[in-house]
Amino acid sequence: MIYIPDVLLTIFYACFGIILMLTANTVIDFFVPGKFSEEIKRGNCAVAKRGNCAVAWLSAGSFIGIGEILRAVIMSPAVTTADTSLLHGIVASVVYAVLGIILFVTGYMFINIWHRKYKLSEEIMRGNTAAGILVFGIFVGLALVISGAVH
Repeated sequence: MIYIPDVLLTIFYACFGIILMLTANTVIDFFVPGKFSEEIKRGNCAVAKRGNCAVAWLSAGSFIGIGEILRAVIMSPAVTTADTSLLHGIVASVVYAVLGIILFVTGYMFINIWHRKYKLSEEIMRGNTAAGILVFGIFVGLALVISGAVH
């Protein structure tokens, strides 16, 4: 039998997660220099000098990574073991999401500093697809580690 309060909670947490994801990606865009919306808006990256595939890879990795972290945050046992109220769930989700986003950005910055031979953000803004794919992998890898720590 379908339990309506569970359905409503599912809808709420899905919408809440989407809002947190958009917020997190705005924060990440702030810390990774470049005008990503302009680069992606330029069009099909398969056509020479139109669109920036590197930015598309970075953005995709960011959304996947933050989505994975938020999934772990929403499913976190810390939310259900201490208190099952909706308010506690919201507060715990926000706290762990903020912590996850901070760790995500810090991890990216640390890895970017580690690569001394080049700056990933500059390479991405030049349209270096390899750099974009590398950052995609960095974001997904960081997300798996952070979501494991959160959960």
